[in-house]
Amino acid sequence: MSFLAPLFLAGAMAVALPIVFHLIRRTSREKTIFSSLMFLMPTPPRVTRRSRLENIFLLLLRCLVLCLLALGFARPFIQRPLANDAKAGAAKKTVILLDSSASMRRANLWPDARTKAEEVLRQASPVDQVAIFTFDRQLHRVITFEQWSGMGASERVPFAMKRLGELSPGWAATHLGSALVNAAEAFEESSGSQQENFAVRQIILISDLQEGSALETLQAYEWPKGIELRIEPVKTRRPTNAGIQIVTETAEAEKADDQGGPRVRVSNSSDSKREQFQIGWARAGQVGFLGPALDVYVPPGQSRTVQAPKSAPGLAGDRMALAGDDEDFDNVVYLAPPRAEQLNVWFFGQDSEKDPAQCLYYLKRAFQQTRLQAIQVNAWLPTAGAVPQIENAPLIISTDGLPDGQLKALGGVLKSGKMVLLVLKDAHAGARTISYLAGVDGVGVEEAPASNYAMLGQIDFEHPLFAPFASARFSDFTKIHFWKHRRLNLEKIRDAKILARFDDGDPALIQMGVGTGTLLVLTSGWEPADSQLALSSKFVPLLYSILEQSGGIKSQLAQYLVGDTVVLAGPDSEASTNQTLTIRKPDGSQVELPKGDKFSQTDLPGIYVVASNPSRQFAVNLDPAESRTGPLPLEELERLGVPVKVQVAESAAQLQKRRQHLQAAELEQQQKLWRWLIVAALVVLVGETLLAGWLTRRTILTHESASG
Repeated sequence: MSFLAPLFLAGAMAVALPIVFHLIRRTSREKTIFSSLMFLMPTPPRVTRRSRLENIFLLLLRCLVLCLLALGFARPFIQRPLANDAKAGAAKKTVILLDSSASMRRANLWPDARTKAEEVLRQASPVDQVAIFTFDRQLHRVITFEQWSGMGASERVPFAMKRLGELSPGWAATHLGSALVNAAEAFEESSGSQQENFAVRQIILISDLQEGSALETLQAYEWPKGIELRIEPVKTRRPTNAGIQIVTETAEAEKADDQGGPRVRVSNSSDSKREQFQIGWARAGQVGFLGPALDVYVPPGQSRTVQAPKSAPGLAGDRMALAGDDEDFDNVVYLAPPRAEQLNVWFFGQDSEKDPAQCLYYLKRAFQQTRLQAIQVNAWLPTAGAVPQIENAPLIISTDGLPDGQLKALGGVLKSGKMVLLVLKDAHAGARTISYLAGVDGVGVEEAPASNYAMLGQIDFEHPLFAPFASARFSDFTKIHFWKHRRLNLEKIRDAKILARFDDGDPALIQMGVGTGTLLVLTSGWEPADSQLALSSKFVPLLYSILEQSGGIKSQLAQYLVGDTVVLAGPDSEASTNQTLTIRKPDGSQVELPKGDKFSQTDLPGIYVVASNPSRQFAVNLDPAESRTGPLPLEELERLGVPVKVQVAESAAQLQKRRQHLQAAELEQQQKLWRWLIVAALVVLVGETLLAGWLTRRTILTHESASG
């Protein structure tokens, strides 16, 4: 016989209580009333020198009750082999989802995670199917279900152990939501059209579950039925972690400041034990800060944005470092000066850039040079003669009345995929220009009837061109007065799209597709004789929006995150004429990139150098979300519809012990011997009560007969 709770057997020691009570001589119950006791001294009752047990059978009954109760609470059961659980013995299909993001580089996390993955592999039976995936920003398939099934039963676990030993955490962010979705879909991909019978389909997630994990993908995903998520978290022994990030600012705000360096944000994890940190400039291969450091106070779970100290003269560094926490994986942020993007915008027409009554005068002053963009407006006058190199120009702005040479060149770049903005200034010349560019004969253009002025009455704010003005703060175009405009008949142009209309219903801005290019037609000029457009606050943003839609303005950033794709060669870049580009990574390795390809091997934080003429640099930093290492609430996963089951990984001995305990509990539940022991204790207690009452009555009768 075995016991489920053997500690309750210690209650049998209570049998000593009845024996002690029986050994104590009770004082006499007889009382004799005297007239006065004031002159008598009280004396203790006389006890015999040797105690002896009386009523042995009654004592045995009382001891038996206590023993039966102790046995009942110990929950005894008769040990016998238990039939194997059908579900436990059936085949399982398991995905081991191992977090390999940057936050797993902390102290003991990766060794603990790999140990847990190895324990799961050891528990796999020959009929099970196991796949191993790692994830950060992307899902990486280490071992698929097909590879597992294609190996022999004795080869699977050693091969998987070897592959686990080759893995290490990277530097990318934690996209937990997309990893869970891809892991769930892997079950359907592996099954295909075959019918599979698995009692359990489960995803075992091994992760630090930090609160910076991205879960957005789960919001629009319906979790499949029959797939359970088992979480086996790993925890760091040193919870204090703070991170540093560069604050992204506009080009105007990035101007050099004589009072200090760039603005940085220091964030502290919610479970941190420290609040005082330091930031300063650093250099590769050198210990400590370059120059003075700045003390920063950041409470746990909060962040502070401060201006970094100015780099000391002659000690310029390319990185900002943080000191004062336990983990250093996110304590460095790299900086590279942005390279100004060179853009050429061409103007075709007869305007003079010095005449304030013509369009080119205002166009030259609309595009301003910044630290990130250098936009050059080039004018090709009919008297210039030779055709310039306009193939790489993203945007060409033209007026009507062009000579044949300019008109032919304009049609060529338009059909090749460029964007052309045509400003109608004359009805007759405009009809000839549109007919040639659109390839449609007889396009009707006429001057609109003279009136006081016209206004823009209908604008398509859903179009990307006007999307920046969609907010109520910027959508008011009624203050712009148009003194003249041209009326365009669009019956022969089928694919024309009207983006804006005047209040009289005439089209104001029209978009047409010509070949692979785009033709925008503005039916009124922006010079003062035609409108107030050039003098309004909408003129410059509208031109920049047109330039952005032409593909000219690209994201020429100097700061990227690990895993981002970098566009290295713009349309006018000198590097674009080379066949290949050479990029030197922070670890010293070099990558040859074919002309026109995008660079996607940003897998390390640091400074990347592009060998071009001139050479350029760009910085790749850790995702700020990886510094949010506080625990992720599991309720967030449950809210997104994921069935969560948290379980701590066990060793083989612990698992066997737990299984034996569960079997014992099941046997005890089936037998329920404790009920019979409680019933027996009640029967004995009733017998003891009757016997004690009978003995008491017999003693009373004996005393009464003796006194009588």
